[in-house]
Amino acid sequence: MNILEQILQANKSFIKNLPSDPLRTYSPNSKFPNRRLALFTCMDTRLVEFLEPALGIGRGEAKIIKNAGNTITGPFEATIRSLIVGIFELDVNEVIVIGHYDCGIAHTSSRELTAKMLARGIAPEAIKMVEGELEQWLDKFHHPVENVEQAVAKIRTNPLIPDDVPIHGLMFDPAIGEIEIVVDGYKVIADRA
Repeated sequence: MNILEQILQANKSFIKNLPSDPLRTYSPNSKFPNRRLALFTCMDTRLVEFLEPALGIGRGEAKIIKNAGNTITGPFEATIRSLIVGIFELDVNEVIVIGHYDCGIAHTSSRELTAKMLARGIAPEAIKMVEGELEQWLDKFHHPVENVEQAVAKIRTNPLIPDDVPIHGLMFDPAIGEIEIVVDGYKVIADRA
């Protein structure tokens, strides 16, 4: 059985075993996050079903934004666009950037990724189109804590993000679930006042 078939089978089982009132049990009351919070983190598989419970965040309580290495590469890239929608359309009033130890992005480079892409048949011309972005993204990420500090700073200084939104930075240990504060967004706002 292939992956898609496994997913479809799991979904049938899930639907079959839903309580008689699935909306009350499984659905939040609204598309608006109950805690008015957005989490921006990495797509690492070790965080799935581990990060949110470690933070005490349940379904419907926060908007979750993920990408490889929880990195921000430009002033209007996908993460910033998602945060803008969260803040202005979905009542998000705090943002937490969460990095994690042993991040895979810290152990790769644009050269290594490009070689793998070429080996899989990606045209050199296509790679040339994104070469600068690959270098900016992969070759500058070596330390997850510094990456969190940089992501917080990029969000905090983005002219499209209101000054009154606290932008926190945390580190997560994917082995034991422990959180450490890197940037306290409340303190940053208080220090600016």
